[in-house]
Amino acid sequence: MRVLLVEDDERIVDFVQRGLKAEGYSVEVARSGQEAITLGGEGSFQVIVLDLGLPDMNGRQICERLRGSGVDTPVLMLTARDTVQDKVSGLRAGADDYMTKPFAFEELLARIEVLLRRRGGEIKPEAKELRIADLVLNGETHEVRRGDNPIELTPKEFALLECFMRMPGKVLSRTRILEQVWGYSADPLTNVVDVYIRQLRRKIDDDYEQKLLKTVRGFGYKLEAP
Repeated sequence: MRVLLVEDDERIVDFVQRGLKAEGYSVEVARSGQEAITLGGEGSFQVIVLDLGLPDMNGRQICERLRGSGVDTPVLMLTARDTVQDKVSGLRAGADDYMTKPFAFEELLARIEVLLRRRGGEIKPEAKELRIADLVLNGETHEVRRGDNPIELTPKEFALLECFMRMPGKVLSRTRILEQVWGYSADPLTNVVDVYIRQLRRKIDDDYEQKLLKTVRGFGYKLEAP
């Protein structure tokens, strides 16, 4: 299950991200309202955990924007405010549940599970086998092949390829790749993403006429069939 965590407090981000990943969730972080609207609008998350107070807009505005654009992903709103009016305001903006800070991780986990159960009939299991053109990745056996040729990847290369294949055609920035694959925020001095992109490209593209992994200059990378 993929969770979008919208939060700008790094202590809470670290606490929630580590806890959810330990429970088997894939967690992506948005630290601003605009980033939350962009990522949430993709519709690729099963739950959005949304902080009410963000630097550029509040959680109610974000929720209203998402609902207004047709996004029906369950939203759990987090806030330090616990008045009845605050809760009613959040729910009327489109939130499915409301939780006050500080909170125990066990309660957060339980509320996420409840939201997932409510939508049980709509939640689709992640595909075990992903395919783009003749490139195939099997999430159960951890096998990768291009056509009839098996491709040997390291665990980190496999995670990077899976990240791309679950979002085909979408441009992923270095910051987003760092958070998704390595689990930490961007360091302007690190070139680890570029190094692994080169390694991955060498294995899945260099020996084939049809190139799948593309650089979008100034933005990042994407994986797609021509």
